[in-house]
Amino acid sequence: MGQSSIIFFERKFPSANMILIKDQFPILIDTGFGSDVKETEELIKEVGVSPEDLHLIVNTHYHSDHVGGNYHFQKNYGVKIAAHKWDADLINSCDPESCSAEWLDQPVEPYRVDTKLSENDEIHTGSRILRVLHTPGHTLGHISLYEPEEEILICGDLFHKNDIGWLNIFREGVSSIQLSLESLNQLSTISIHHAYSGHGSEIENPMTSIDAARERFKKWLKTPEKISWHACKRIFSFTLIIKNGLAKEEIRNYLLKCGWFQDFARYSFQRQPEEFIQILLDEMIRSGAASWHNNYLIATTPYQAPQKNWMDKNIKPIDWKHQDFLN
Repeated sequence: MGQSSIIFFERKFPSANMILIKDQFPILIDTGFGSDVKETEELIKEVGVSPEDLHLIVNTHYHSDHVGGNYHFQKNYGVKIAAHKWDADLINSCDPESCSAEWLDQPVEPYRVDTKLSENDEIHTGSRILRVLHTPGHTLGHISLYEPEEEILICGDLFHKNDIGWLNIFREGVSSIQLSLESLNQLSTISIHHAYSGHGSEIENPMTSIDAARERFKKWLKTPEKISWHACKRIFSFTLIIKNGLAKEEIRNYLLKCGWFQDFARYSFQRQPEEFIQILLDEMIRSGAASWHNNYLIATTPYQAPQKNWMDKNIKPIDWKHQDFLN
C-alpha cells in the first residue's frame, strides 16, 4: 500500500465530497450520490486503491449525497459500512424515514450498516486512528472523524468553509440549532490543523470557519425564519440538480406532493402551500439559487446531472424490504 495518506475528493453536486484514508486498511468516508457511483469507483482506483481492497466505508450521515454509493460497494465488493448507531437502526429496519429520503424525494438504493458507531469509538486504518465524534445538528446521527496525529477533522455537513449545513427541524427536531452549537463548541476544545467538509473546498483555517458558523447559528436563534429559508433553498436546489431542472408547468404539482414543501409552507411560514409556491420561486431567483432557461428552472450551482434511467428507478427506503439484496 505504501505510505499512509489522507486524500480529499472535492466533488460536484449531486455528490458530496469524499475522503479516502489510504493505508493498510483503506477507509472511504462517504460515497457520493447513487448516479455518480462509477465516477466514485474510478476516483479511488486512480489513487491506487481497488474497490475490493476497501476495508470499510464510514458515513458521516445518511443523506442521499453521502450514502448513494453504499449499495454498489456493498453488493459488488462486500465492503462493510459503518455509521452512527441511530442512523444504523433506521437503515437496518428499512424505516420509511431513513435518510429522510421520502420527505425530501431523493432516491437511495438499499444498504445495511454493519458497524454501529458511538462517541469516542476508534477506527484503525493501520498506521492511523480516527476518533468518532458525535456531532448532531444537521442530522441526529451526524458524526465527524478526528485524526489526532495530523490534527485533521472530517466534519461532514456540520459546517463548511463559508457555510453551514441546513437544518431539518421537521425530521431532526426544533433543537437542531442548539445541537449544532453544542457540536461546534465540542470541536472548539480540540486542536484542528486542517478540515474537510461534505461540500466545498478544503478548510485551511478550521477555527475561523467554526467561529463563523457559531455566530451564524446564534443569529438564527433570534430569527428562526432564516433557518427555514436556508433549508428550503438548499433542498429545492438539490431537487433541481437531480432532476436537471423542472419545467414551469411541472413545478406546482411537484412541490405540492413534497413533504418538505408542505411542512415549511404551513408551519414555518404560516402559508397555504399553493400560496407559498410563488414565494419560494421568487426567493430562488432573488437569491441566485436558480434561474429560468427556456421555461425551465435550473439550479445555478455547478452540477453533474444524473442519468435519467438511474433517476427513473426512484428507489426509496419504503421499497427496500422488497429488494433481493436485503433478504
